[in-house]
Amino acid sequence: MTALVEIDGQTGRLLLSGQFDFSAHRDFRQACDDLLSAESVREILVDFQQVDYLDSSALGMLLLLKEKAAAAGKSLALVNCRDTVRQVLEIACFGKIFTIR
Repeated sequence: MTALVEIDGQTGRLLLSGQFDFSAHRDFRQACDDLLSAESVREILVDFQQVDYLDSSALGMLLLLKEKAAAAGKSLALVNCRDTVRQVLEIACFGKIFTIR
Protein backbone atom coordinates (compact mmCIF):
# COMPACT_ATOMS: atom_id res chain seq x y z
CA MET A 1 0.00 0.00 0.00
CA THR A 2 1.08 3.56 -0.60
CA ALA A 3 0.03 6.54 1.49
CA LEU A 4 0.35 10.00 -0.02
CA VAL A 5 -0.36 13.28 1.76
CA GLU A 6 -1.94 16.29 0.09
CA ILE A 7 -2.60 19.53 1.96
CA ASP A 8 -4.95 22.14 0.55
CA GLY A 9 -5.53 25.00 2.97
CA GLN A 10 -7.08 23.60 6.14
CA THR A 11 -7.79 20.18 4.63
CA GLY A 12 -5.28 17.36 4.65
CA ARG A 13 -5.99 14.35 2.48
CA LEU A 14 -4.42 10.96 3.04
CA LEU A 15 -4.60 9.11 -0.30
CA LEU A 16 -4.32 5.36 0.19
CA SER A 17 -3.90 2.79 -2.56
CA GLY A 18 -3.57 -0.97 -2.58
CA GLN A 19 -4.23 -3.38 0.27
CA PHE A 20 -4.51 -1.70 3.67
CA ASP A 21 -3.15 -4.27 6.12
CA PHE A 22 -0.42 -4.60 8.76
CA SER A 23 2.35 -4.33 6.19
CA ALA A 24 1.26 -0.70 5.63
CA HIS A 25 1.60 0.41 9.26
CA ARG A 26 4.91 2.27 8.88
CA ASP A 27 3.87 4.23 5.78
CA PHE A 28 0.44 4.93 7.24
CA ARG A 29 1.87 6.14 10.57
CA GLN A 30 4.38 8.42 8.84
CA ALA A 31 1.71 9.95 6.61
CA CYS A 32 -0.59 10.45 9.61
CA ASP A 33 2.20 12.11 11.59
CA ASP A 34 2.81 14.48 8.67
CA LEU A 35 -0.86 15.51 8.69
CA LEU A 36 -1.16 15.72 12.46
CA SER A 37 1.91 17.95 12.73
CA ALA A 38 0.75 20.34 9.98
CA GLU A 39 -0.59 23.30 11.93
CA SER A 40 -2.71 24.61 9.06
CA VAL A 41 -4.69 21.34 8.80
CA ARG A 42 -8.04 21.35 10.64
CA GLU A 43 -9.68 18.43 8.82
CA ILE A 44 -8.16 15.11 7.80
CA LEU A 45 -9.76 13.09 5.00
CA VAL A 46 -8.68 9.47 4.59
CA ASP A 47 -9.36 8.69 0.92
CA PHE A 48 -10.09 5.03 0.15
CA GLN A 49 -10.72 5.50 -3.60
CA GLN A 50 -7.83 3.15 -4.53
CA VAL A 51 -8.16 0.68 -1.62
CA ASP A 52 -9.70 -2.70 -2.43
CA TYR A 53 -8.98 -4.50 0.84
CA LEU A 54 -8.51 -3.75 4.53
CA ASP A 55 -8.14 -6.01 7.54
CA SER A 56 -8.49 -5.73 11.31
CA SER A 57 -5.05 -4.18 11.74
CA ALA A 58 -6.13 -1.39 9.35
CA LEU A 59 -9.20 -0.82 11.53
CA GLY A 60 -6.90 -0.51 14.54
CA MET A 61 -4.71 2.01 12.73
CA LEU A 62 -7.79 4.08 11.88
CA LEU A 63 -8.87 4.06 15.53
CA LEU A 64 -5.43 5.27 16.61
CA LEU A 65 -5.56 8.03 14.00
CA LYS A 66 -8.98 9.09 15.31
CA GLU A 67 -7.63 9.36 18.86
CA LYS A 68 -4.59 11.36 17.75
CA ALA A 69 -6.67 13.65 15.54
CA ALA A 70 -9.09 14.36 18.38
CA ALA A 71 -6.18 15.12 20.73
CA ALA A 72 -4.80 17.54 18.13
CA GLY A 73 -8.20 19.23 17.67
CA LYS A 74 -8.62 18.02 14.08
CA SER A 75 -11.72 16.47 12.55
CA LEU A 76 -11.49 13.19 10.65
CA ALA A 77 -13.59 11.63 7.88
CA LEU A 78 -13.30 8.51 5.75
CA VAL A 79 -14.14 9.25 2.11
CA ASN A 80 -14.57 7.51 -1.26
CA CYS A 81 -14.99 4.02 0.19
CA ARG A 82 -15.53 1.25 -2.35
CA ASP A 83 -18.25 -1.31 -1.62
CA THR A 84 -15.86 -3.92 -0.21
CA VAL A 85 -14.25 -1.39 2.12
CA ARG A 86 -17.62 0.05 3.15
CA GLN A 87 -18.87 -3.45 4.04
CA VAL A 88 -15.92 -4.05 6.37
CA LEU A 89 -16.45 -0.64 7.99
CA GLU A 90 -20.16 -1.36 8.46
CA ILE A 91 -19.53 -4.81 9.97
CA ALA A 92 -17.11 -3.18 12.43
CA CYS A 93 -19.76 -0.51 13.25
CA PHE A 94 -17.33 2.23 12.22
CA GLY A 95 -20.24 4.34 11.02
CA LYS A 96 -21.00 5.03 14.70
CA ILE A 97 -17.41 6.13 15.37
CA PHE A 98 -16.36 7.86 12.16
CA THR A 99 -17.85 10.23 9.64
CA ILE A 100 -18.00 8.21 6.42
CA ARG A 101 -18.69 10.16 3.22
